[in-house]
Amino acid sequence: MPKNSKVTQREHSSEHVTESVADLLAHEEPVDYKRSVLNMTGEAWDKQKDVEEDLDSEKRPAWNSKLQYILAQIGYSVGLGNVWRFPYLCQKNGGGAYLVPYLVLLIIIGLPLFFLELAVGQRIRRGSIGVWNYICPRLGGIGYSSCLVCFFVGLYYNVIIGWSIFYFFKSFQYPLPWSECPIVKNGTMAVVEAECEKSSATTYFWYREALEISSSISESGGLNWKMTLCLLTAWSVVGLAVIKGIQSSGKVMYFSSLFPYVVLLCFLVRGLLLRGAIDGILHMFTPKLDKMLDPQVWREAATQVFFALGLGFGGVIAFSSYNKQDNNCHFDATLVSFINFFTSVLATLVVFAVLGFKANIMNEKCVVENTEKILGYLNSHVLSHDLIPPHVNFSHLTAKDYSEMYQVIMTVKENHFKELGLDACLLEDELNKGTGLAFIAFTEAMTHFPASPFWSVMFFLMLINLGLGSMIGTMAGITTPIIDTFKVRKEVFTVGCCIFAFLIGLIFVQHSGNYFVTMFDDYSATLPLMVVVILENIAVAWIYGTKKFMQELTEMLGFRPYIFYFYTWKYISPLCMAVLMTTSIIQLGVNPPGYSAWIREEAAEKFLYYPVWAVAILISLIILATLPLPVVFILRQFHLVSDGSNALSVTYKKGRMMKDISNLEDNDETRFILSKVPSETPSPMPTHRSYLGPGNASPMEMSSAPNGRYGSGYHLASTPESEL
Repeated sequence: MPKNSKVTQREHSSEHVTESVADLLAHEEPVDYKRSVLNMTGEAWDKQKDVEEDLDSEKRPAWNSKLQYILAQIGYSVGLGNVWRFPYLCQKNGGGAYLVPYLVLLIIIGLPLFFLELAVGQRIRRGSIGVWNYICPRLGGIGYSSCLVCFFVGLYYNVIIGWSIFYFFKSFQYPLPWSECPIVKNGTMAVVEAECEKSSATTYFWYREALEISSSISESGGLNWKMTLCLLTAWSVVGLAVIKGIQSSGKVMYFSSLFPYVVLLCFLVRGLLLRGAIDGILHMFTPKLDKMLDPQVWREAATQVFFALGLGFGGVIAFSSYNKQDNNCHFDATLVSFINFFTSVLATLVVFAVLGFKANIMNEKCVVENTEKILGYLNSHVLSHDLIPPHVNFSHLTAKDYSEMYQVIMTVKENHFKELGLDACLLEDELNKGTGLAFIAFTEAMTHFPASPFWSVMFFLMLINLGLGSMIGTMAGITTPIIDTFKVRKEVFTVGCCIFAFLIGLIFVQHSGNYFVTMFDDYSATLPLMVVVILENIAVAWIYGTKKFMQELTEMLGFRPYIFYFYTWKYISPLCMAVLMTTSIIQLGVNPPGYSAWIREEAAEKFLYYPVWAVAILISLIILATLPLPVVFILRQFHLVSDGSNALSVTYKKGRMMKDISNLEDNDETRFILSKVPSETPSPMPTHRSYLGPGNASPMEMSSAPNGRYGSGYHLASTPESEL
């Protein structure tokens, strides 16, 4: 090449210059044979050093330590759903029997797909948009759909953090403000608030003091200014954490990821010491084996696996993209998956211990109230004293005595028993009522704890930490791919995104806001996430190629992944997810969407169907989240926009050649033949590998293209499936 050529002059400068492939071919840039697959001399090449130099030259942020990264992934995957969503599903779907389908689906769907997302993010070192643009440009809409789903989830998830912030500051009072019903004046008399007396102090505080809730989704009622300030605080904290970047947020993870375990262990010890806690634990582990045959249980278990690990959101890919190329992401996937499962079980033990205590309290209250009714009936001669067993002592009435008395009255007064309005007051019924929201079940239990404000502060600080950990990962699923793809300034984009999200989030802090939270939680992410994850699986296993992907992992990890992953990626996971999505669509069509509204006059929840305009909104959310998939496919299928495969550019900086290869397709490999690193052409995930391992005896493996990459007639021998 002439010394005064344009490329040579700029190669030694620090200025960024972009040259087309045609220009480079014209200048006949010599190949560095030390790094080429054509190296026949046996001269050593320190590949690891070159990889590290290439990564450094990208100046991409990186985790300060492996522990910091693991804690960030744990903080992202372990969230508010582990504290009450998993226990609720466990209680609803057969107790210990629910753990079996959940664990099975975690192994055959959750772990393989979590490993897949970690691997593609780490290898390609881009956010979700860049990753799927590279693997299959026509399915590049996967990344955009992931960003939209993250945005929808972040909108309402931060509202829950806002609720936790509200309760956190209310916890610095003694007694706790939700421990007793308020007293209102009725003329000259002071009486207990009727709505509170009909329900409970904690329920009244949640619906009236915290949410100031309306009776239906159609009654807006204006903004709840207390929750508006809490939502603003939540978005401010999340925005600052994202702007600081992974180095700073990673340091925060040391506290935010470990602190919840300290609190949960403290609550478990304290909960087991409560009267009746053992009843809750036994209820949890009493299997209802018939539930295991119910398809609905398996569907809900699979959905929980999706949400628990954060599959399809893009946060997993974003976090792993800051790793070194040789990081053992298989170990990370296994560790984080089972820590997530352990956390869910731990939280479930805590919840069921508290539930057992709460159920005993409520059952005793039920016995007292119904005993007073029976005494009234005895005094008014509605019931005869002969119906009362002689050993029953009304001043020290036990649940067993009441049950015996109840059975006698029900037998004798069979024809008129309903008119008496007596309840059975069975402990099993109280346990079957479910855990409810953490803002009701836990707050009620904490009013019976010694030093209740301390436990309340710790609990809601834990919820805030869990929520922030998940929100940072969710925001990373938005910011990382957008910044990587469009090269916008991180600070400006993050601030703008948070402000925009806060303004839209105002619909969640009006008096009917809780109903919108329910709508977004039920419909904005479930179906779109399933579609996204199915297409991710298909893109890697069937379009990019499972064999090729396994080879890439072997080169990256230094060992060949288990054959288990080959068959789960290729067959099992796509089939299971297709069945899951089909049943979800059928259920959505069979059961009209609705929500539980709080009726003030009845002081109880009532199921209402969504009005037409609300149904239109939830359908629009599903369509909007999945819209990028067909749009990007059509645009690239008919070449209306470039997928980048014919616009490969090479950038020079400080004498080094940096390749922009985000969208190079397999059939374009032979176009780029003069790279300084042929063994890594055309992308961070090459279509072949020069060395299968340190002990490989054949350093010259060529492409499986018809004429070979260099037109020399060499062919790469395909690995049979039986050897994977």
